[in-house]
Formats: sequence, C-alpha cells, structure tokens
Amino acid sequence: MIESTNQRIAGGLPDRSRGIYCNRTLNLNAVRAIGYDMDYTLIHYRMNSWEECAYGYIKERLQLDGWPVDELAFDPGLVIRGLIIDTELGNVVKANRFGYVKRAFHGTQPLDFETQRRIYQRILVDLNSSRWAFLNTLFSISEACLYMQLVDLLDKGRLPGCMGYGDLYRLVRRRVDETHMEGRLKAEIIADPERFVDLDENVPLTLLDQKEAGKKVLLITNSEWDYAVPMLSYSFDRFLPGCSTWRDLFDIAIIGARKPDFFSHPMPAFEVVTEDGLLREHRGRLKSGHVYIGGNAGLVEESLGLKGEELLYVGDHIFVDVNVSKSILRWRTALIVRELEDEIASLEAFEEKQAELSRMMNRKEQIEAACAGLRLELQRMKRDYGPKGSLDVPELEQAMAKMHNHIQELDERIAPLARLAGTLVNPNWGPLMRTGIDKSHLARQIERYADIYTGRVSNFLYVTPFAFLRSSRGSLPHDSGQILR
Repeated sequence: MIESTNQRIAGGLPDRSRGIYCNRTLNLNAVRAIGYDMDYTLIHYRMNSWEECAYGYIKERLQLDGWPVDELAFDPGLVIRGLIIDTELGNVVKANRFGYVKRAFHGTQPLDFETQRRIYQRILVDLNSSRWAFLNTLFSISEACLYMQLVDLLDKGRLPGCMGYGDLYRLVRRRVDETHMEGRLKAEIIADPERFVDLDENVPLTLLDQKEAGKKVLLITNSEWDYAVPMLSYSFDRFLPGCSTWRDLFDIAIIGARKPDFFSHPMPAFEVVTEDGLLREHRGRLKSGHVYIGGNAGLVEESLGLKGEELLYVGDHIFVDVNVSKSILRWRTALIVRELEDEIASLEAFEEKQAELSRMMNRKEQIEAACAGLRLELQRMKRDYGPKGSLDVPELEQAMAKMHNHIQELDERIAPLARLAGTLVNPNWGPLMRTGIDKSHLARQIERYADIYTGRVSNFLYVTPFAFLRSSRGSLPHDSGQILR
C-alpha cells in the first residue's frame, strides 16, 4: 500500500486544493521536530455525522431540563467555522479582518442591511472581550447551530426561567462540555468509526517520510487514552507495513495533553505502561518510543534538546494549537483547514464569472472617476473659479447623465454576479476566508498565527520534508495595478 501510494504521489500536486499556503517563509529542512494534534488534524471526521451526533446529545440534555426542543433539528449549513457569536445580542456575525461586521443573523434569521448597520456601525468585534465567542473549530458547529435555534425560542418566550442571550450561551456551553465529559458521544464513534472517520491512507506515509528524514515526529493531543488508541488504530494501522502500528509513527506520543495549558504550565507527565492505560508517574526527560499522559511543552523541548523555531506544531484549532504555541514558545505553526478544499474548488469554478465581475467593476470605477472629474469641472464653471474645460454647462450635464446611465446599466449586470459570489461555499455566509473583497476575521487570525495552512496533513507529501516554503510578496493598495483610474 505504501509503495503504490508513493508512486502516485510522485506525479506531483494534483490541484490547488491540495496545496500548502505560506504566510511566513518556512524552511522545512531546518525543522527538527514536528508535533501533531489528532482530531481534525491527523484524523479527519465527517463533520456532518459527528456534529449531528453531538447536537443530538446536547439536545437530549436540554430535553431532560424540560426545554421545548423536540422539533429542533441539526442544520449543518446554518453556520460555518470562523463566525462569531455576539452573546450580548443573540446574534451570529461574520466580520472582516478589521472587526467590522459584514453579515449578521439574529437567531436563525438574517439581519437586513439597515438593521445590521444601525446595530454595528460603531461596534468592532474584539475577541479579547467576553462578549464575543469565536467559532474557531469544526467542533463548534453543533453548538452554534443549537444556540441560534434557541435564540428564536427565547424571543418567543418559550424557554423556562428568566435569562438573557449571554445566559443562554453559557448554558448551552455547559451542556456541550457535559456531553463531551459524559463519554457517550465518543463511545458511539469508537463503536462505529466507519460512519464518522474519513480515512486518508497517505497520512501514515507523510509521517514516515518525515521520520525517516531525521525529524522527531510527535503526537500531542487532548484526547484521552481510551479514545485515542482505538481511533488511531482504526485510522492508521491498516496502511502501515508489516506488524507496524500507529505507535511506530511517533517518537513521542502525548495523550491527554490539556492544551492550551500544555504550552504554558509545567504540568506533570505520566507514562502509559500497559495497553489498558495503567499509568506511572514520570520524572526526567521523555523517552523515545513511549506514550505519556499530560506533560508540558517545556519538557518536550528539554527532552529533544530543541527550542522555538526548530519545532513545528500542526493542528486545527486556531487558539489552542497555533495561537498559543506561536505566542508563548515561538514554535513554527501549521493550521489544518479542512474546508479549504471545497472553498478552492468553488472559487475555481467561479473564476470566469469572477473575471467578468472584475472587468465590469474596473469599468465602473473608470466611469465613476471620469464622472467625478466632470462634476468638479461643472462646479468650477458654475462658481467661476479655477481652470475651465472646453465644454459648457449643458454639455457637461449631458455627459454626466450619460455616464450615470452607463453606471446604472453596469450595476444591474454586476448585482446578480456579486450576490452569487457572496453565496459561494455557504449560501448564508459565503466563503470561509473572505467577506466580499476583503479578508474575513478568520483569515486574519490564520494570517497572524499560522506560518502555513493547508487542507490536510497528507498535503506535506507534495512538498517533501526538505522543502523551502516561501511566502509570496504581500500586496498593498499602492502596488502596481492598484491605483484608481
């Protein structure tokens, strides 16, 4: 299996959706250790199946509380990763990179433009404020979907007790945590992994390539032993040669890491000494080939004799994985954005229409600029100051009227394409990484904290463990081609 896969990979990058995208130049050859998260990083889940199951368990808890949620159903298209819950107003918003709200829903209903502008024209999204809850992982989808539906019920006065939108969010958040702590959800996944896991046979080969290239390969996951072992065995063992297992892929495996505290607190480590998870307190450096519970990033660095930029950490959670490891330890960071493949495919399919839209927008800008020039000329003539042109007042007014008509015609052709562009990927929210022509708040977070990002771990096969990944020259408004004409 490994050999045939390698031959197929040798053909090169299949398409842009499998690319690795670079925010900051990264020399993989200089990276001496690579750590991996597990869930939605090494193991890809079928998001709709996982989140629908999670939604069902959360809903069940609310039913036990006596809440009227029987008719609610999971709607995977209602939200996307990167949205932000305004817990003060019960809204879910999509903001641009500067924090300006560009789309908003109250409950499950979109806010019209005027209402949205009235509410948010003087409010910027600040993720440091407790008012805003950032949906920074695919595990947030079921939680946000249910919250939006419950806001509708709260507005109708159908929920018990006296609560505000913030109280409602905190209650849903508690029920989510209780669902995960209870263990039934993960037990259901372990019992039927085929229903939930999207297998990728190339992930083990990716790790083997990196390991054989002399890099230390690490597993650092918050998942506990009883869940991680069967999931890793299901996902990897079948694709490994001989009697190898998932444990042979990692120089050091850390389960139950308790990120983000793992990166900032000196928590103790326990070695797993039997297959049923018996633990023994560990002192000293971590040993190659062993599995541990807990521990901390400082101990990893000490054990490997490495620091900072010599380590790369790969995960799917913007805060827990890439933000904290980057901010505190200056590790290099890679973010797995599973939705990227669908996003790139949608954008590529829209390229011809996007080119047409861009041409019309450029033409509109040119006419607007010319019209503005005529307006200024008319102003000078009427008020008798400054240089005068060759046209008289009636001729200027006639020329401006023609331009306004042309702009209106262009607007009528632009509008449907612009609306279509805004519904790519998701009809409610549009693309993950953009809000109109600007970057989304999610894209800004990725740009800030992830040195590189890609759709899946196996995309590293196409660049090899020795690649020099160079970031592109960033564009600025005053760059060539950006000037207003």
